Amino acid sequence: MKIRLLATGVTCILLALFVAIKVLPSNSFAQTRKSEDYKISGPYIYENLTIYLVHGKDTVDGKKFLTLQEALEKRVVIVHETQDVNELAIENVSQDEEVYVQSGDIVKGGQQDRVLAVDLIVPPRSGKIPIAAFCVESGRWRQRGGEAAGKFESSNDRIATRDLKLAANAAKSQSEVWNKVSEAQEKLSQNVSATVNSKASASSLQLSLENEKVKEFTDKYVQKLAGIVDGKSDVIGYAFAINGRVNSADVYASSALFRKLWPKLLKASAVEAVTDLQRGQKFETVKAASVEDFLAGDDNARASESAVTGRIKMVTRESDKDIVFETRDQKQPDAVLHRSYVKKQ
Repeated sequence: MKIRLLATGVTCILLALFVAIKVLPSNSFAQTRKSEDYKISGPYIYENLTIYLVHGKDTVDGKKFLTLQEALEKRVVIVHETQDVNELAIENVSQDEEVYVQSGDIVKGGQQDRVLAVDLIVPPRSGKIPIAAFCVESGRWRQRGGEAAGKFESSNDRIATRDLKLAANAAKSQSEVWNKVSEAQEKLSQNVSATVNSKASASSLQLSLENEKVKEFTDKYVQKLAGIVDGKSDVIGYAFAINGRVNSADVYASSALFRKLWPKLLKASAVEAVTDLQRGQKFETVKAASVEDFLAGDDNARASESAVTGRIKMVTRESDKDIVFETRDQKQPDAVLHRSYVKKQ
């Protein structure tokens, strides 16, 4: 569906799900579910953010992937505006480098800032590949300042807050994404004691993440916690809790890939911690056993499978309390590139 700008500006509408979904038996892929093999270290705590590191064996060579952020900085990937607000196109113009794109990455610019809705591997000389997206900005449908309107030139941040992840990845609702962006902006403004909405585009989550007061607060978390992975060669992911409650986790197929993504992941967790900051409150530290239960909780949940591309499949496992998204690379048998765990309640 193509969305065209009217005089007052037309904002995004929700499109139908892009891929067919197949429900699988609860034991499907059980042979490659390895949560019992994970080892947990921590806790590492700053203010209201608690992090546990996930240790495990590499199952793929993560060094061969460029992240989206790296690829955009090297100008070997182009993320094209399509005039279709819930679908962009991505193109890898390199000769020999694969690019790993992660669901939740924000791309800045175009007609509106977007968040990419699926994990993807973009092969060298790929041509244009469609990729599902949601707007994390409303109202604007034009060039902003000196940015390019026809493409997106940076991806320095991820969506933050559990509610936003669920809106984009579970509910797949554009209106819910907008609602959760607005809620996050309001909470951030309150907790940093300054309006985080930018004059350039008040609805832009990306510009709020670039706000100086937000950066001042989140930088403290990052400076305190960034080094917890140093000297640990087998770290393949992390889980975190905010205000004494388990929130989310991300686990990857290799330590090298996780380390590339770690600064962006940590920053997003810090933003969420600031968003939910409750000054003067004390919370009981989340125990390692609770994190282990969280990572294992959906091992036997009923699964659904969706094809993202001919190469990439997503398997979703959902229970009443949690949801897990698994990105599978069919080019590498039994390789689960990424597991994203989100606490639903």
